[in-house]
Amino acid sequence: MKTAIFPGSFDPFTVGHANLVERALPMFDRIVIGVGLNENKRSFFRPEERVKFISDLYENEPRVKVVGYNDLTIDLVRREGAQFIVRGLRSVKDFEYERDIASMNHRLSGVETVLLFTDARYADISSSVVRELLAFGKDVSDFLPKKK
Repeated sequence: MKTAIFPGSFDPFTVGHANLVERALPMFDRIVIGVGLNENKRSFFRPEERVKFISDLYENEPRVKVVGYNDLTIDLVRREGAQFIVRGLRSVKDFEYERDIASMNHRLSGVETVLLFTDARYADISSSVVRELLAFGKDVSDFLPKKK
């Protein structure tokens, strides 16, 4: 069974994230969305809220599992028996960061990282921008996925 981990802080999980999951599903038997606790980021939503929101989105998709974690992504990879990590790229800036992380993850665990380019419709959407809009009381409904 080909399993991929899609890790991130997902604060919040955006339409761009959902699009990556939809595009990755045909490639894998199972995708585990790992909601990580990143001490370096100021969170808007508690980790439990993020896990619940994403779990509710995929409650009718048995190939998607959502878990919270607070250790290294490669530790989650091992716990879930995954062979791949899926990440999205919006820009060249993202590429350099993701290349370095993918290289280290491979060195430490042998796991391969699959990088998907973000759909152009969502390239300008980031969780940090959505958090800022939320902080100022703006409507962010266009940037958050709706349950199908």
